[in-house]
Amino acid sequence: MDAEPDLRTPAQRGLSRLYRLVAGDRPEGNYVLTRFVVLRVFGLVCVAAFATAVTQLVPLVGAHGITPLAPIEDFFASPTLFYWSTSDATLWTVSLIGLVLSCLLLTGCENALLVLALWFLYLSIVQVGGRWYAFGWEIQLLETAILCALLGPLARLRPLAAERPPSYIAVVLLRWLAFRIMLGAGLIKLRGAPCWTELTCLESHFETQPIPNPVSFYFHHLPPVVLRAGVVYNHIAELVLPWFVFGPRRLRILATLGMIAFQLTLIVSGNLSFLNWLTLVPLLACLDDAFLRRLLPARLTARAGDGTAPATRAATITAACYAVVVLWLSIDVVANMAGRRQQMNASFDRLHLVNTYGAFGSISTIRLELQIEGTDAAVPNASATWRPYDLPCKPGPVDRRPCWISPYHRRLDWLMWFAALDVAAHGTLARETWLFNLLDRLLAGEPTVLSLFADPPQFRGGAPTFVRVEVYRYWFAPLGDSAWWRRERLDQMIRPVARDDPDLRGLLDGE
Repeated sequence: MDAEPDLRTPAQRGLSRLYRLVAGDRPEGNYVLTRFVVLRVFGLVCVAAFATAVTQLVPLVGAHGITPLAPIEDFFASPTLFYWSTSDATLWTVSLIGLVLSCLLLTGCENALLVLALWFLYLSIVQVGGRWYAFGWEIQLLETAILCALLGPLARLRPLAAERPPSYIAVVLLRWLAFRIMLGAGLIKLRGAPCWTELTCLESHFETQPIPNPVSFYFHHLPPVVLRAGVVYNHIAELVLPWFVFGPRRLRILATLGMIAFQLTLIVSGNLSFLNWLTLVPLLACLDDAFLRRLLPARLTARAGDGTAPATRAATITAACYAVVVLWLSIDVVANMAGRRQQMNASFDRLHLVNTYGAFGSISTIRLELQIEGTDAAVPNASATWRPYDLPCKPGPVDRRPCWISPYHRRLDWLMWFAALDVAAHGTLARETWLFNLLDRLLAGEPTVLSLFADPPQFRGGAPTFVRVEVYRYWFAPLGDSAWWRRERLDQMIRPVARDDPDLRGLLDGE
């Protein structure tokens, strides 16, 4: 039987082909499996992010935390659920709801409304988190969340249900995010420390990074030629491979696999919070169903259909409208990357919809640690016994094995690293004034703040009479040594102070 003639005009046929292109009717499949993998990894990241908030948000910004949260006066200037209440109960409840919804996403609820709820819950936390939530991965999570919401249907309770695939536009927007994350990180390194062009940064990075893990120790002791090859691989992964994200399919997949391998190496070699896990999300969107069918179990791929169904018109139109917003907001982002004074991790809108990224533009060559110590002696003289406040994952006792917590994030541990950088660079704590609040809480014996420490010291009366801050230099012990670290005391950063010390009160009242 002869096929019916196509009576459409060339323009109509062209529009039809364009719609099938953006809706997902493509040779590499309809991205149902891609959506499945992307949302599972994003769910894992959200679990880590909200679990961190459940355990740490109240000690950090609660009523008795290190930097108590002030009332929010303008909702539109800083959209957050905490506009209505800043109580500890509200902080904990919002974090817990986010954790529960994250677990639902991780276990298969591919639901756009659920992802949007996670976005607003985390936005609410970031808006009030202050210095504790000033890391690049916070805004990266928010931007990624909106794009992941475009992948999912409005209502779905289980993965790979018999529903339409995502719009191809949403996939392209995630690839655009992957391109900006990787290239931004590469450019900031070229414009940063000279060791990136001299290929020597990795000779100190594994030792001086914020929270090394046990594998960092062994990476640090690799031969210099291997470490220099690692810097070359870094430059290839961040400066070369991103350009193939929009290239021919085979080159795109090969480039993506190279960038994924790079992120996995970073995950193994250090505790960089959930940053690299989160970067895997847009990178996985660079793969397609035809490729993923070779990796995933047959029972799973069978539920994804034959890869010919297009996305709904509503999904395509929604993604197209948001693409216009992304293109408009990307103007400042592209200008920032192209400019000589590139900012590293910056937002250009209050909702953090499209941002600029970068990491480790500079590398420390020595590792300083600030050690807080307390005593219950009546006078802080030579006879006083000082006990350390050790953080869970910072170098403390030299024989303590480094921890492995990624993708979980210990925020106080990280900011103590930044405080030490401030001391190394300027000899002051000008950017980390929260440390004085922390000393005040320790002098008060505040239990919520003490929960951030590993086995905090016990004192008569429940609190120390004096605290001080010592400066130590740490470096990895040689291979085969009985300890993980070696250290030497360099200086005293903050002299012994009591809670009623006029200098300490003046610093706190000045805030």
